[in-house]
Amino acid sequence: MRPRATIADVAAAAGVSLSTASVALNGRPGVSEATRERIRQVARDLEYSPSLRARSLVTKRAYSIGFVVQSPATVMSADPFFGSFIAGIQVAISAAGYVMVLLVSPSLSQTEDLYRELAQSRRVDGVLIDQLRVNDRRLELVRELGLPAVAIAPSSVTLPLPMAHQSAGGAIVRLVRRLLHLGHRDIAHVAGPPDYVHSIERRDAWESTLRQAGLTPGPLIQGGFTMSAGQLAAEELLALQHLPTAVVCANDLAAIGLIAGLQAAGIDVPGRVSVTGFDGIELGAYTTPKLTTVQATPDQVGRIAASMLLELIDQPDRQPWAVEVPLGPMIPGASVAPPGNGSDL
Repeated sequence: MRPRATIADVAAAAGVSLSTASVALNGRPGVSEATRERIRQVARDLEYSPSLRARSLVTKRAYSIGFVVQSPATVMSADPFFGSFIAGIQVAISAAGYVMVLLVSPSLSQTEDLYRELAQSRRVDGVLIDQLRVNDRRLELVRELGLPAVAIAPSSVTLPLPMAHQSAGGAIVRLVRRLLHLGHRDIAHVAGPPDYVHSIERRDAWESTLRQAGLTPGPLIQGGFTMSAGQLAAEELLALQHLPTAVVCANDLAAIGLIAGLQAAGIDVPGRVSVTGFDGIELGAYTTPKLTTVQATPDQVGRIAASMLLELIDQPDRQPWAVEVPLGPMIPGASVAPPGNGSDL
C-alpha cells in the first residue's frame, strides 16, 4: 500500500510551489484556470485527498453544517421524513467536502444552548432551521450569533434569511376538493402541533377550501404528526355527537394512526369515514385500506436547503432569497369513497 499523497507531492509533480497548489486545490483566486485544472488533474492522478483539518486551518472553516432537531428521539426514529431529509442534505454537502453535525434536543432552552455552543466553538459554518414555530426565537438567535442559516418554511412565511419552501397548503386543498367531489360535506381536520407554522398552513388550507365551497369547517382536532396522535384523534372524533364523513389529516403518520383507531372501534374506513394524509411515506401504501395522500419530497428539500446554505457560507453578504421545491403527485388509495357507502362494522 503506497503512502498517502500530500499537497507537497502534488506541488512537486505539477512543478509549482506549495502555495500555488494550495490556492488551486482550495478554489481560491490567484492562478489561471489552465494551471488550476492541471494541478487538479495531478491531484486526481496521485489520488490526493486533503485532510479536513488541513483545509480548516487554511480556509478558517469547519467544513461542517449544523442541524438541531427539537423533538424527542423517538419521534425522529418513527418519522420517515427525517431520514429522507437528512439523506438529501448529505448528497449536497458531501459533494462539497462538508459533513453534518446532527443534534437532537428535547426543549427550546437546550436547543438555544446547542446553537450557542456550535457558534462559540466554531464547530459549524452554518445551520439549517426546520420545524419553524410561531415567533421562533432561533431566528433572532442565529443573527445574534452570526451563524449563516437557511430555514425550511411554507411559502406564506416571510423571513429575513434564505428559505427553502415546500408548501403543503396546495396539497391539502387538492385533498379537500377530492373529498368534496366525492360528495362529502362534513370534513374534519386532524391538525399538527398548534405552534408549528406548517401545521397552521395546513389547517388554514382545509378551512379556507371548505369556506369557499360554502361549508362550515369542522370539527377541528388538535393532534400531532405521530401515529399515537392519530389514535388519540380517533378517540376524540368518536366522542363527538356526530361523526364526520371524512377527515383530512396533517400528515400520513397521523392518518395511519387515525385509521387504526377508527377500525379498532368498529368504524369502516372508507365506508363510514374517508381519511386522507399528506407526505406520501412508503408505509401508507401498506395500510388497509391504502392511504390517499400527496407526495412530499423531503430529500429534495434537504438537498436544496443544504445547497443554499453552502452558497450563503461562500457569500455571507448575499441578500435573502427563496427557492420553491415542488410537491409530487397525489397518490390515490382506497381510504376515500363517496359518503354513505358503508356503516359501522
